[in-house]
This record gives sequence, structure tokens and C-alpha cells, in this order.
Amino acid sequence: MAGAQLDMTCAACGAAGLRPWRRVGGEAGAEGLVPTTTSFGTALSDLVRCARCGHGQLERFPSEAELAEAYGEAADSAYVGEETGQRATARVALAQIERQVAPGRLLDLGCWVGFLLAEARERGWHGVGVEPSAFAAGYATERLGLEVHHDGLFEAALPEGVFDAVVMGDVIEHLPRPADALSRIATLSAPRAVLHLTLPDAGSRIARAMGARWWSVIPTHVQYFTRGSLVALLRRCGWQPLWVGTAPKAFTVGYYLSRVGGYSAPLGRALVGGATRAGLADRLWAPDFRDRMAVVARAPA
Repeated sequence: MAGAQLDMTCAACGAAGLRPWRRVGGEAGAEGLVPTTTSFGTALSDLVRCARCGHGQLERFPSEAELAEAYGEAADSAYVGEETGQRATARVALAQIERQVAPGRLLDLGCWVGFLLAEARERGWHGVGVEPSAFAAGYATERLGLEVHHDGLFEAALPEGVFDAVVMGDVIEHLPRPADALSRIATLSAPRAVLHLTLPDAGSRIARAMGARWWSVIPTHVQYFTRGSLVALLRRCGWQPLWVGTAPKAFTVGYYLSRVGGYSAPLGRALVGGATRAGLADRLWAPDFRDRMAVVARAPA
């Protein structure tokens, strides 16, 4: 991995002396930092784990240049086709935010094609997005008429101290420097603002049972948070956790079954074919495997 950075300090709690955890690198990560994947159990390097908080992370992080290039080129038309389910998932997240703060100014970091921002607009929020993918940022601005900065979190020119809510949906697990990201977000947040995070839960029962073959072990994930390690990170950065729960995603039955192809392409095709013949492939489905978490936290004073 070009420009790899060896770091044996826990990205969550800051403890030193991480220990070997799961062997998933080597040939498994030979394709490099691929923003989409058709196989699971693949990472850019082996994983190490913190004995203090249980956090897992890559033994070697990709460089900032690698990340910028990979995410700038990321594109996925299949996700665009799943608009109905993604909007339904976004409405759940927005309702969780609105339990803590009334609609005001919202920042969506890693907003992808902007479905959450579009739903927020309909609920009275003034939303701004940041998205490194040219494909996704273009779709959000040109097709949905949203205000989206085609940039990275640390590079985007954003006003400080004004956002009442910040969203990071499936983002923080991609960041080699999550503590720096939370510090940056704190400067952008208004007093009493809230942060809404969704991400894979590496401490869940199914993640522990599947080990390195868990479907969230993919090349773009560099951090493997548990509920405990994410709370530790938030508190270390001055954020106050308010609520933690599960965060199932809504997709069509056909989309979910097609993901089985990450383990066996023939089986995936057979399942999608069967669902199509049964008239079930286009139905929305939001199974809760309890391995994806949502967290709401209050900004530092």
C-alpha cells in the first residue's frame, strides 16, 4: 500500500500498544483502496485492537493522497437506484436528530448523492453538504439542487459556529484521524448542536461471530468501532453522548440479496432471480442485524 502509515496508537481512546487482532491484509488487500467492493473480508492491512477500549483499526493507514484520489473517483449507480429506501433511512435519522434540536442549519459530511439533505430540506432544515466524490457531488447539486461542497472534510470552506446539527452517515469508519475530524466539527457547530453518526458496530454479536468474514470488513473501512470505543472517542474529544441505538438501512430485497454475491456470486444471482420471480425483489426491506449503530452526541461547550 503506497504511502502507508504505521500507527500503533488507538484512534479511539489514544492508548498505545495495540495488539494483533485479525489477519485480513496481504493478498486480500492487493486491489488497493477500492471505494466499492464485491467481496467481503478484505482490508488494506491486517487489523490491530486496543486492549483498553476494544477498538479495532488497520495496522497501516492509507495516506491522505490515496484517500483523496480514491474517494474523488468513487461512483455507484446502484445506490442511486435505491433512492426510496435511502430516503426512508434518512427520515429515521432526521427524526432522531429532531428529538434533540429543532430544524435549523444542518451539515452533512460525506453526504454522497444528497438524499438525506433533500429529506431535511422538506422538513425545514437549511442543509449544506460536503462530498469528495465528483460523481456524487454532481448528482446532489445538478439533479437535486442542493448546496454541496465537492471537497474533503478538512479542506471544505465552511462557516464556523453555525450548524445546529451535523450528520456523518457511514463516514467516520473511513477516517484515519477521527479525533481530528470531531475537533473540526466542533468548530463548525453552534452552541448545543448535535452530531448524528451511523456506522458499523464491530462489537455486535454477528460481527464477533463472523470475524474477518463480516460484511463490514472492506477496503475502505480503516476503523472498526464498538459502541464502547466510539463513546470513548466522543468523550475524549469533548462530545457528550446522548443516545446509542441500532441503525438498520432500508433497501430493496433484490439489493440485499445481491450483496450475498460478495461471498458467492452464483448464490447471489440465484437468490435475486428467485426473489424476482416471486415478485419480491422490489419490495423495501430494513432488516436489523444489530451490527450497525446510530449515535447522537452533544457538541462540546
